Order: sequence, then C-alpha cells, then structure tokens
Amino acid sequence: MKNIPECFETTPIVYAVGKNYQIMVPVNRETLMWIEVGGDCFYDDVNGILRSNCTTHRMTVPMEQLDAAGMYKICYRVVNERKPYYSDVSEIFEYSSAFYSVKEEGTRFFHIADAHNEVDKPVAAAKAFGEIDFLILNGDLPDHSGDTKNFTTIHRIAAEITNGEKPVVFSRGNHDMRGIYAENIADHTPTENGRSYYTFRLGSIWGMVLDCGEDKPDDHIEYGHTICCSDFRERQTKFIKNIILNSKKEYEEDGVEYRIIVMHDPFTEYLPQQVSERDMVTYKKWAKLLREYVKPNLMISGHVHQAYITNVGDALDNLGQSCPVVVASAPGTKISLAPRGVWESNIYVGVGFEVRNAKITIDFVGSDALTYRSDSISL
Repeated sequence: MKNIPECFETTPIVYAVGKNYQIMVPVNRETLMWIEVGGDCFYDDVNGILRSNCTTHRMTVPMEQLDAAGMYKICYRVVNERKPYYSDVSEIFEYSSAFYSVKEEGTRFFHIADAHNEVDKPVAAAKAFGEIDFLILNGDLPDHSGDTKNFTTIHRIAAEITNGEKPVVFSRGNHDMRGIYAENIADHTPTENGRSYYTFRLGSIWGMVLDCGEDKPDDHIEYGHTICCSDFRERQTKFIKNIILNSKKEYEEDGVEYRIIVMHDPFTEYLPQQVSERDMVTYKKWAKLLREYVKPNLMISGHVHQAYITNVGDALDNLGQSCPVVVASAPGTKISLAPRGVWESNIYVGVGFEVRNAKITIDFVGSDALTYRSDSISL
C-alpha cells in the first residue's frame, strides 16, 4: 500500500456504484474532507454541512468525469475542536492519486469473499493473479459487525490490491449482518441511496449486485429476532423488475458486451429445507427474471468456503440458473459441507477472471501463488 497521511487508515478506495464512483476514506481522527476532479469539488457533506463526526468519508463523483481526468485529489482539514462558533481546524492538506479506468477489452478482475478478518492471504492470492482492472469484494470480509474496526478490513484489502487507483465492486455478506454495528455498515461501505443492491458499469462489463441477506429463515434462533430479510429480498424483486423495464440504459446500453451478477450467496443452489417457503418463492422469481430477461453471462458468489463452477443443469442448479455460477472463495477453513471444489487447509483461494474475444477465462489462484484450476466459458 502507498504512503498515506497519518490520519488515513488506508488509501482512498474507489467503489463503483451505478454511473458514479464513491471514493471512501477511512480515518482515525476527526476531519473535514472533499475531493477535486477535473477542476470540480465534490464534498462529503450533509445538506451543506461538512461531515467530521464519522470514521469513513464518502465523496461521489460521476464515472465519466473521473475516467476522463485519470486522477483525483483528496483535500482535508484536521478538526481540533468543532464548536458552534469559530471551530478550530487545520490548514488544508492534500493527497493525490492516479486513477485507471477499466478498458473495454481484455479486462481482468479478481474476486475475494469470506476473508473473515484475514487480510494478508486474500491479498496474496490477488497479487499472484497479477495486474487487474478492477476488484470484486463479495461479502464476509469482516468476521462480524460487532466492532466498527472490522469494517476497516474491507477497505484494507481493497487498498492493498488497488492502491486507490482502480475501481472496486462491493457486495455485503451474511456475516456482515451480525453484531451491534451491522445496522451501520452502510455508513462505511458503498450503497445506492442507502441500498446494498445496485448496478454498475465498468468498461464493456455491466453488472448487478444482489444482496441475499442472511442464509437461513428470519425466525431462526441464531438471529435472535434481529432481521427481516424476507421483506428485504422482495424489495429486490421489484428492483430487478425496474432494471428490466429500464434495460436500454442498463444491460442493453451501447457498449455492453458482458453481463455479470454479483451476490454473496449462490442462491440458485438453495433447496426448500434451507430457506422459508416465502424465500424460496422469491429466489425462484429472481432466477426466472435473470434467466428470461437479463441473461447474464456469469454469476459470481462466495459464502460456501469453496471454489467451483456450476453449469446450467448441473446437480447444484436447483432453481434454474441462467448461466454458469462461479463460487469463488475458499478461505482454507473447515466447513461441514461435502467438498464440491477447490479446498486447501490454511490457504486462501480466490478467483481471477479475464474477458476477451467473447470468452471468460477463470483461474482459481491461491495465496501460495499456485493456480489450482483453470477453466473458460465461451459466450
């Protein structure tokens, strides 16, 4: 990771959300912050009031503008004392960074999920894959949300791999929903109007992030009556339908060559005994809408702590998946499920992708720099 100001926890991270980048900066002391891109300023403010009572700053910049500029400058003041009158703040400090937009062809990206507070091994796997154009972080990077410090794990992994110079796509996992600060994770991670599900466009790739929430019925004793995911999922059904209605500005937009779905859980594997009847109906709707309208080329998940590919009609295709599903994180920890794919004790295995000439190449790469499996999908 690059040298950073003392008050930064990591480099800035450039998250892709919709047609914007959300540049987030975790800090360890009270600051006021804004960003300069192409001669314009974008502030971290609430209705004209610069935020300082926070540990993660967020500035939103149109993708088109940052892509064209190829660099951004973080401007900040350290707050010594914020008072009703004559607040005591420092002079303006600056931190500049290059930024590389995603190219249209030969795009390379790496997927990490289920780090569970581990940083070094997932980062080593990504670096073993080599240069990438963007990064996908797909849930359960912290082990839980019982401590706000765990949220820094998300940004630290992103910073170590991208240095704040390349885009990152983020998706929430089920462990992120556990703990007293779970309701605050949206303050520390990218969202669209507060929602953890959204679409994005990077080069010739269009993507949709879906959030399955927890992995068991809402009334499961493990959750202690703290979740309402069934209703949350049904809201996403409406979201998917709205995306379909607006397809000309989404997955059918000019220049879109590849379509991917990112979600922590490989929900098309679910069986009736794993989720509630209500949730099974919702997941079947998702599968049908994606299969009949969106028609993605690839779905990418984590969650089950292994790394494998499920093709349409395979034994694990329980809901009628629309394309190959790549389950792409094996953190090297024991689980109760029978082995389905790559699993190595004490070694983190993530997955690298390259899209080129109507083909997606898939490499399962370990923190030991070994490639455990290579495959490809022709489109």
